[in-house]
Amino acid sequence: MQICGVDDAGRGSMLGPLVISGISIDKRKLRKLSSLGVKDSKKLSPKNRNLLYKKIIELADSYYIAKISPRSIDASVKKHGLNQLEAKYMARVVSKLNPDTSYVDSCDVNPKRFGKEISKLSDNHKIKSFHHADSRFVIVSAASILAKVTRDRAIEILRKNHDLGSGYPSDSKTVKFVTKYYKSNHTLPTFVRKSWKPVQKILND
Repeated sequence: MQICGVDDAGRGSMLGPLVISGISIDKRKLRKLSSLGVKDSKKLSPKNRNLLYKKIIELADSYYIAKISPRSIDASVKKHGLNQLEAKYMARVVSKLNPDTSYVDSCDVNPKRFGKEISKLSDNHKIKSFHHADSRFVIVSAASILAKVTRDRAIEILRKNHDLGSGYPSDSKTVKFVTKYYKSNHTLPTFVRKSWKPVQKILND
């Protein structure tokens, strides 16, 4: 019995990719994930996440990580289809891993609707969709760690050339970076999500 967990990282960020990751494991090995100390990535230090990332990949029967570019995100936001975009990528992950049951963390206010959408897009795979699935199911916690570490690594690469903070609108360093860059260049870097409200505000000011 193969169980899959799917989660995202970087949804609220002003820049960088939105990462969707999935992990598939035999149901009998779920206990091992718990004994490794796997929990929601937000409750772990970056160091622990990195250590667990390697251990999860070693334990997993299969895993798949997808990165969605700012350009794709902007195109979807224009059509009010960000949830639809996530559902499409989560369905892709589920189709690749082909488990018996998948647990997904719902970004939709209606988890049932979100689960149905993924099921339809992944050729009727069995999907169980919940809010806060990353803190309720260890398999989704594992997926959240893969997504978060992948996302952090992508931001680290950007940081080599730019002083851009965490990438989130709540980070004044990030807002300052985008504002300054736009003022100097009259354009935005390709890794910035132009459709985000805080970015729109900078463009309009």
